[in-house]
Amino acid sequence: MNAPELEYVGFWLRFLAFLIDSALVSLLLIPLLGFVFGGIWGGPAVADGPLYYLVNYGAPAIAIVIFWIGRQATPGKMAISARVVDARTGGKPTAGQLMIRYLGYYVCIFTLGIGFFMIGIDRRKQGLHDKMAGTVVVRPKRGGKQQVSF
Repeated sequence: MNAPELEYVGFWLRFLAFLIDSALVSLLLIPLLGFVFGGIWGGPAVADGPLYYLVNYGAPAIAIVIFWIGRQATPGKMAISARVVDARTGGKPTAGQLMIRYLGYYVCIFTLGIGFFMIGIDRRKQGLHDKMAGTVVVRPKRGGKQQVSF
């Protein structure tokens, strides 16, 4: 796909992709946590255990990075025909870039979401996590949107 056929993906579409991914993760994690800990909500002892954190935070992180490495998109991004690409070349990002991108999510959270809201005002629709990793999110061009340039 050539760059003129692509457009940057903005805040609201990426938020929709996030909602789709969150629903899918919840559909998988709630039964898994119930199976592992013997109840849907587990209880106070579970919330303090390392297995809880491994299942609740580690499993989604691994799944997201694997999707990014294999498909350049999570299921939510696939649903909106978006993919993560290297910001300089438009090619496939390295595994290192994608791990930095995921860790950048936490930086965005620690900035009270400002890192995510940057997507809405940035010329290339990059959030702080994208800038940290050197990535952009693109999809096939529709209508009169701004073209992508690498």
